[in-house]
This record gives sequence, structure tokens and C-alpha cells, in this order.
Amino acid sequence: MCRILAVRADTPFSIHEQLSPFANIARDSREYQGHGWGCAWLAGDRWRSYHNISPVWEDDLEQFEDTTLLVAHARSAFRDEGIFVENNMPFDDGTWQFIFNGELRGVRIKEEGRIGAEKIFNYIKRFEDRGKIEMVETGTRIINKRTRYVRAMNIIMSDGDELIVSSHFGEDPEYFQMQHTTLGNRTVICSEPWPDTGTWNPIDNGSTVAFNNPQS
Repeated sequence: MCRILAVRADTPFSIHEQLSPFANIARDSREYQGHGWGCAWLAGDRWRSYHNISPVWEDDLEQFEDTTLLVAHARSAFRDEGIFVENNMPFDDGTWQFIFNGELRGVRIKEEGRIGAEKIFNYIKRFEDRGKIEMVETGTRIINKRTRYVRAMNIIMSDGDELIVSSHFGEDPEYFQMQHTTLGNRTVICSEPWPDTGTWNPIDNGSTVAFNNPQS
């Protein structure tokens, strides 16, 4: 399944320095993560984004500016289908950036979307009037109940203020459990710990967590 990353800090950091270890993780993953990739980052108070159908480890990662908030996604397309750059995350609705890692079997929800991840994104937003964290908790809870088997459903969403992580998996925590750490002034959340970077902490299965800046 896909690899996902979020990084935030109270002062600007190098996007290239965060994407490099992420690209290595995607390249060396036991499942192929080369069906394209994408990222979004804050530039002032506005999001900028980038998508490429090439694998992240083959791209020029030095092209990006510094930022205080980054989300990135390396895609492993389900059944090697729908390999088009339009299907690469992050998905953006003008407010939220959304990335997803997982596999759901026997989902019984009706929602618009080109691929399953986009349908999940749109379904969760139905509950936006309940508050940001409650939106994600409610949406994922209902999707869980209406799915025959959740192999994994890991989600990162950000509106530029909140950075919300939701983690659910039914097997293989070594591969599917989200992890987080603090590196200097940065909070880093990733689907896999970076080698040689200190202590990483697992995000509890079935939880939804909002992350603030390390020094806030």
C-alpha cells in the first residue's frame, strides 16, 4: 500500500530534506510504491501542490521551496489500476489536503470519486459541520462499520491550521501502523520510521489525533 508523510514546524524547513528519506522508504518498500507521487505545502497562507506520475525516488526533490507544513504521498495503485496523474494524492478541495494509505474490502457507501481514496475523502467531508476532528472520527467510524474488512485505513488531512491523523488497520502493524516523532523543531508523521532518526512513537490503532507544532 501507499506511503504517506506529514511534517510541520513553527519555523520554515527544507522540503527536500524531508522528502529524501521518504523517497528512500518508498523505493525500498516491500510493496511497489512507484505509481506516481505528490505533495502539498504551505507557501505563506496558501497551499501549493505538485504531482508526478514518475516514482518519487526518480524525481528532482531539490526543486521545492521551504515551508512550515508539508504532506506527501507515494502511490501503490490497487491492482495496478487507474495509473493516471489525476489519481495521485494529495487531493485538494480548496480547503483540505487529503492523503490515504490502505485497503478496504466490501465497502458499502455511496459517494462521488474516481478512486476509492477520493470517495473516502468526500464521504468524510459530509460531517464537516461537527468540527474538524469529529468530522474525521465520524466518517471513519461509519466507513469501518460499512466495510466487510479494513486491511488498513490511514488518513492525513490538513486545512493549513489543523493536521489530523486517523489510523485503522486490521493486520500487519509493522507495515500499517502510523508513526510519529519530533526532529528538532519538526513534528514528523510517516507510515514508516526513518532509519537512524531516534525514537518513533506508534499512533494507536483506531485513533484520530491532531498534531500541533513541537514547541506550541
